[in-house]
Amino acid sequence: MQADHASRPGLAEVLAVWALFGLVAVEVLVAAARVPTAELYNVSERGIVGGAGRALVFVGYPTAFVAIAILALLVERLRRRWVLVVAAGAAVLCATVAWPGVVEQSDLDAKPANAFAGIGALIAVGLTVFALARGGIGVVRPFGGGWDIARLALAAVLLLASIPWILADVGVKAEDVPGLGALFMSGEVLPEPGHPDLIAVHLGHHHGMDGTLVALAALALSRAFSCVRGRVMRPALGFYLSLMLVYGLANALQDFWLEQLVKRGTTSHRIPTLTVPEASPAWAAIVAAALLIHFAAWRVGTVQNRQEGVA
Repeated sequence: MQADHASRPGLAEVLAVWALFGLVAVEVLVAAARVPTAELYNVSERGIVGGAGRALVFVGYPTAFVAIAILALLVERLRRRWVLVVAAGAAVLCATVAWPGVVEQSDLDAKPANAFAGIGALIAVGLTVFALARGGIGVVRPFGGGWDIARLALAAVLLLASIPWILADVGVKAEDVPGLGALFMSGEVLPEPGHPDLIAVHLGHHHGMDGTLVALAALALSRAFSCVRGRVMRPALGFYLSLMLVYGLANALQDFWLEQLVKRGTTSHRIPTLTVPEASPAWAAIVAAALLIHFAAWRVGTVQNRQEGVA
């Protein structure tokens, strides 16, 4: 039994992801509650009601998007029929975040439709607690090797590029931190239609930060992926994690490009918005890149398994 349990995904990476998203959710709530709506982006409610509403939107997007991957790992970890049924239902609820109109950049106030993805994410949290109570954290993979170094390097680049968004999440402009104003655009007023006083990096939450969080989650959860053995679950989750990584990187790049290059005047070329799936060359490239990463990782994993088998 112990050997069988040791072969299942551990929860260390899952708990780390939940902790990260929980921290950001609190930041989103506090910032949206205390920062005037004129300094935020496309929100109209303020105070604790506005903060809670913006946090609910965050729990739906991007948290529910990441929760689907966590649910797959929990199904593999627990291997119970009722868990599969509950997780499938929760995944469907989480997927409602992709339904047109549920999350709109033009209106980031909470709406009743946001509750479905929020419930799905909460079910994923509940299943995580159940798995932790039943078997503890489980296998903890030691850090090391080329893949972990590559994960760490990419995560470091993402976090450095996200400094203005991290500060904006807590209601602070990068220019208010000594030394950062020379590196990042932040408080310069650059009006947009409907936002005459909009600054380069508005206060509050950014979809570039969402992209960073999704990419970081993909990097973390991919460490637990090696323990997934199901014939259907393994390729499906492998592609989903690859899609999470590419999608997250694409959205982080798009927002950074707009705020730090286009608004600075370095270039006039804009990367199209990539938050919502659509039939476009940009989204075709995202899917193609995810497939490439998925098959490359599968090939490397197959070779490693054969080598370990021979050894």
